[in-house]
Amino acid sequence: MRIHHLAFRTRDLARLVHFYASVLALRVRERRGDRSVWLEVGDAILMLERAEPDEPDVPPGSMELVAFDIQHGTRLGYLARLAEAGVAIEQQTEFTLYFRDPDGRRVGLSHYEK
Repeated sequence: MRIHHLAFRTRDLARLVHFYASVLALRVRERRGDRSVWLEVGDAILMLERAEPDEPDVPPGSMELVAFDIQHGTRLGYLARLAEAGVAIEQQTEFTLYFRDPDGRRVGLSHYEK
């Protein structure tokens, strides 16, 4: 089994697409009108979708996490990209950077190797 896709709902689709496509450098795979944009994450897809007005927001301070696998040598480059975009690093470990996307989701970039 492997992950097929993740779906993140948002009130500001353009802002979230900019974050994942520009700041994290994920490639846009498909645009579905003004409702959804699909980004490539390895063999999986990150679907960014416009939320309905009655949907709840991401709970403030949520510790739920999506962590993306990065190569060890790219960590400093991601740190620089995040700093340039004004994204605060919430926590760091030897292997992972933790921060929030514009909607407040906890995101990690990890390069753990066995």
